[in-house]
Amino acid sequence: MILFPAIDLKGGQCVRLKLGDMAQATVFNDDPAAQAKSFEAQGFSWLHLVDLDGAFAGRPVNAQAVEAILGAVTIPVQLGGGIRDLKQIEAWLARGIARVILGTVALRNPDLVREACRKFPGRVAVGIDAKGGKVAVEGWAETSEMSAVELAHRFADAGVAAIIFTDVDRDGVLKGINIEATLSLAHSTGIPVIASGGLASLADIRRLLAPDCRILEGAISGRALYDGRLDAAEALKLIAEAA
Repeated sequence: MILFPAIDLKGGQCVRLKLGDMAQATVFNDDPAAQAKSFEAQGFSWLHLVDLDGAFAGRPVNAQAVEAILGAVTIPVQLGGGIRDLKQIEAWLARGIARVILGTVALRNPDLVREACRKFPGRVAVGIDAKGGKVAVEGWAETSEMSAVELAHRFADAGVAAIIFTDVDRDGVLKGINIEATLSLAHSTGIPVIASGGLASLADIRRLLAPDCRILEGAISGRALYDGRLDAAEALKLIAEAA
């Protein structure tokens, strides 16, 4: 299992939102590159970046901060938020992003996802964010009528590298990951699934290491790492011992 530390970018700073609300943003570090280096030094093998402003604007906004992070670390980085066309996908992959995450555009323009997967095999992930089981888009500001499972099925044969599944109702509130919904999604498609939203403690890590969760590729942690509820060294030790 891969534990992905999250760096959410708003106004060039590392923040965490509560329930996806931009008005409820807590700044944890005003130097994203330094935060990225810290995560790498702690032993994490991947970084998960989200351009929050970009998700709302529909275009990259925190590019300078992302590029600073890419220049500061050697571990692979996945990026989502505001990536809406093939040109942007190509540009980010050329700059050193290991994997782009397509969210809103996956619902609005599934053909683009398929084209990107063909052109960049293994480097395109789909972000499925759900409120009450329904897909949320445009930085979680809008909720569609499509279920998370329905959207995942659209890409079952597209060559998507991974699905990042976020339960928005748990994001940033440390209630624990929605294991039931995450496993249901993972079993409904052959695409590797990464759990996101609500990871709060070592108990969540232990739950993710249980046999029924071996189908998952990993999980994303944000607020729990920043406020110290989740000890990075202990979490990574548990994961290594279970490998």
